[in-house]
Amino acid sequence: MAPNTQRRDITRDRIVKAAAGLLRDQGPAAVTTRRVAQEAGLQPPALYRFFQGKDDLLVAAVEQVFADHVAGKQATAPSDDPVEDLRAGWNTQISFGLAHPYVYGLLLDPARARDTPAQVKGVLVLAERVRRIAAAGRLRVSEERAVNLIRSAGVGTVHTLLTLPPEQRDPHLADAAFDAITRAVLVDEPAVPARDQAAVVAAFRTLLPELPHLSRAEAALLDEWLRR
Repeated sequence: MAPNTQRRDITRDRIVKAAAGLLRDQGPAAVTTRRVAQEAGLQPPALYRFFQGKDDLLVAAVEQVFADHVAGKQATAPSDDPVEDLRAGWNTQISFGLAHPYVYGLLLDPARARDTPAQVKGVLVLAERVRRIAAAGRLRVSEERAVNLIRSAGVGTVHTLLTLPPEQRDPHLADAAFDAITRAVLVDEPAVPARDQAAVVAAFRTLLPELPHLSRAEAALLDEWLRR
C-alpha cells in the first residue's frame, strides 16, 4: 500500500472512530463536523476530503458501531449446545439494541435501508448458529425461514421495548419472544424420521457440501428438492 494511501486510511479510520464514539454516547445530534474533527484531532475542513457531509459520516459511524458489535459475536466460541448458543446470540442482540437506540434506529431507518457489510456479517453469524441446530436435527423449518423468523422477532422485540418508557418495559418480554420463536422453528428432541420429516430434511441439507459423489449441479438440484 502506498504511503499516501495508508495515511489516508489511517486518518479516515480515526474520523470514523471519533464519530462512532460520539454517536454511541450522545446520539446523532452530537455527530457534527466540528465535534468529530475536534475528537479526531483535525480541522473541520479535513473531514470533507473523506465525507460529503454529516449524513455520510453518520452512515460510517453506524457501520463502525455495529461492526464492533458483530466482531464480538464472531469471537464467541460455540458451545456444545447450539440452541443455547442461539439464545445467547439473541440476548446479545437485544441488549445491543436497547443499549444503542440511536444506532439501532439508524440501522432500521427505511430511508437508509440497505445491507451494510456489518449487517451481512451479522446475518451470517445467525445463519451459522441456525445451521448447527439444523445439523443436530432440531430444526422444523428450513434454515432460511428460521433465520428470517428470528431476525423479524428480534427487530420487533427491540422496537417494541424502545417505544416504551424504561419504567414500563417488561423485563421478560425478550425471553418470552425467544421462547415463542423457538417453538415455531425447533423440535424438542433430535428428529425421528417418522415424526419430524421437516427436521430430518433440514438436517440432511447441512450435509450436502460433504457428499463426495455429487457434482455441484447435482447438489444444487437436490437442495432445491429438499427445500420444496
